[in-house]
Amino acid sequence: MTDMRANGKRVLVTAGASGIGLAIAKTLAEAGAKVHVCDVDEAALGRFREALPDAGTTVADVSDEAAVDRLFEDVRATLGGLDMLVNNAGIAGPTGAVEDIDPAEWRRCIDIDLTGQFLCARRAVPMLKAVGAGAIVNMSSVAGRLGYAYRTPYAAAKWGVIGLTESLAKELGPFGITVNAILPGIVAGPRIEKVIDARAKQVGVAYEEMEGEYLQKVSLRRMVTADDVAAMVLFLASPAGRNVSGQSLSVCGNVETL
Repeated sequence: MTDMRANGKRVLVTAGASGIGLAIAKTLAEAGAKVHVCDVDEAALGRFREALPDAGTTVADVSDEAAVDRLFEDVRATLGGLDMLVNNAGIAGPTGAVEDIDPAEWRRCIDIDLTGQFLCARRAVPMLKAVGAGAIVNMSSVAGRLGYAYRTPYAAAKWGVIGLTESLAKELGPFGITVNAILPGIVAGPRIEKVIDARAKQVGVAYEEMEGEYLQKVSLRRMVTADDVAAMVLFLASPAGRNVSGQSLSVCGNVETL
């Protein structure tokens, strides 16, 4: 029987107090993992601690190098080591024509969605090497394989995540460390609602019409859930996923275009 457990695995999930990150943290904890999460939202972290009192928490912005250093000090203190990093933190970034995007908003999106993954990986890798195995899961997006008009900072960052993933998979494979990217599609929840609303306003149509346009681009004609994404992370954390590395794994219902 295929083993889909994560018994005793020590896992850090960035942006783990809500949304996809929360679903990942809960799924892994239920599968036997020891979990630490970080988030910038202190209120969300408070609610997280109520739901998972055995998990560790840290307030941290992954784009801040000093904050990431403090985060990994906390991880070492609470978990004693690390078996898996889930680079989940990210923002939607601005919606707009390229000539209208504020360079500061561009930099902020790249800093969080791409550089933040590098900053966490550089601290996680020595801990994973010390174990002699382990896994890194980087959260990309279907925007990491498809061009995305009016969302250029986000798409650029998520394409960058694919490059980071494939490079690290080659670099770390000899140490027994797997590295994969997950590419969620349209994930039901408040975040995609804001994205659809911004896009609707950008092109001057009603929200419902824009939502329908999004779903027409998905072969299964439906959104995925945060739990669907979490299930893929669990697979990669478990013995069942031990020989999967360097892959871009879409959980999207087959988004055909953006």
